[in-house]
Amino acid sequence: MPATVGRRMDRLAPVHRVTRGIDRRTVVRTGIVAAVAYAAWLAIGAFGRPYNFFDMKIYHGAVVWWASGNELYDFIAPSTTLGFTYPPFAGLVMLPMSWLPVGAAGWFNALASIGAVAVVLAALLRPIVDRLGWPLWFTVGIATPMAVAIEPARETLGYGQVNLLLFALIMADLIGLRWRAKRGTHHDTATSALARFVYSGVWAGAGIGLATAVKLTPALFIAYLMITRQWRAALTAVGTTIGVTLGTFALVGEESRTYFSSVLWQTERVGAADMTPNQSLAGLLARLYDSIETPGLLWLAFSVLILALGLSRAAAARADGDELTAFTLVGLTTNVISPISWSHHLVWVIPAIIVLADAAVRRHEASRGLLPRVGTAPAANGVPGVNALRPPIWYPTLTGLRHGVAALGLYLLFLISPIWPYEHQLPEVSHYQDGLFGALMENSLAIALIVLVAALPWRPGAEPAFYNDRPIRAAQPAGRR
Repeated sequence: MPATVGRRMDRLAPVHRVTRGIDRRTVVRTGIVAAVAYAAWLAIGAFGRPYNFFDMKIYHGAVVWWASGNELYDFIAPSTTLGFTYPPFAGLVMLPMSWLPVGAAGWFNALASIGAVAVVLAALLRPIVDRLGWPLWFTVGIATPMAVAIEPARETLGYGQVNLLLFALIMADLIGLRWRAKRGTHHDTATSALARFVYSGVWAGAGIGLATAVKLTPALFIAYLMITRQWRAALTAVGTTIGVTLGTFALVGEESRTYFSSVLWQTERVGAADMTPNQSLAGLLARLYDSIETPGLLWLAFSVLILALGLSRAAAARADGDELTAFTLVGLTTNVISPISWSHHLVWVIPAIIVLADAAVRRHEASRGLLPRVGTAPAANGVPGVNALRPPIWYPTLTGLRHGVAALGLYLLFLISPIWPYEHQLPEVSHYQDGLFGALMENSLAIALIVLVAALPWRPGAEPAFYNDRPIRAAQPAGRR
């Protein structure tokens, strides 16, 4: 009997060696990522709507129609009054999908969009996880399905929209600005000319330019770059937009003339302002007035106010060394002041949730004296000196709680998306059909956007993106922001 047991143990020895070689924490983390992905899938089924690539069918039908020799903007999708509404450059970009079945085109767009979200989250979360000592792959593995599950992302994927890809283009410029700020730390040691060019960040602005050529609303980021005197990036963005647009004129002049002279001004092509999924300020005001049209002068007055507020707060966030929050504020401002911001356009809540969550963690760390003061020079060995640390406060447990609650509440709001149970359409049904609570729920996402523009905190010294070594301006204490 002992000999038999010994032979069995000898056969199992290689298995034990392999098991010991596997990091148990990696196995547990992989299981957590899988569980979160499954929970996200269930959440999409519970809170999402039936998706069938509705918008992708319009894009696909339009480019197939165009490729067959017809005029792009003459296309009207069967059983609808909807046609192609993007600039002709977007039509050129989408033209290759005319070779694919519409279902394949929709899934290709969905997979590309999810990949783009994962890459963006890896870039945005890298400074945070490095500070906290978390594995990047694990954090991104959890964050990606969580981001995909909320209203803007799941609607974008389900309808076959391009919002996440445009979001990635703009965020690429944020990364380029960071790399420009850190010039000499990456590209000097790069092994190829291409790698040195990429890490130099001199291309920053091209992403915004391309996004503006596809969809005009990202042009507000160009205004932000000019206001903050990031001239090189601003000129790159303007040059990219103009160059791409002129190139499109040269290739498809007839469609370009039709778009800029006619289609651009046909606001009725995209739907009525009061429709529930329009969560912009214009949609909010139209529903409050229980009208199909937005009260123009009131919308203009409030839009100018929110534009000034959003851009000024973005400039202040950048001056305090938080370029991510600055970009987020510009994106949120764009969502608010645009005449039409469908719920799938609101992708800027994703970085807003990240900023709020990190603000909560940073404030808690600061209360325990774990974060260096902004603008304080580190010691020679790279570790802040004793005088550089923030002094602890008397109630560290609760510090950052309101920001953490705000991050969680914002995520749950956009996960549940309470606008749909209270969807109404004039003239059949009034927007006040379900009383004050129903009107509040129908406008809840728009209200959240306006609150974020006015109150999203920034994190002094978190992620500066300056072109030179000028110091970050003196920041207020965390408790006063």
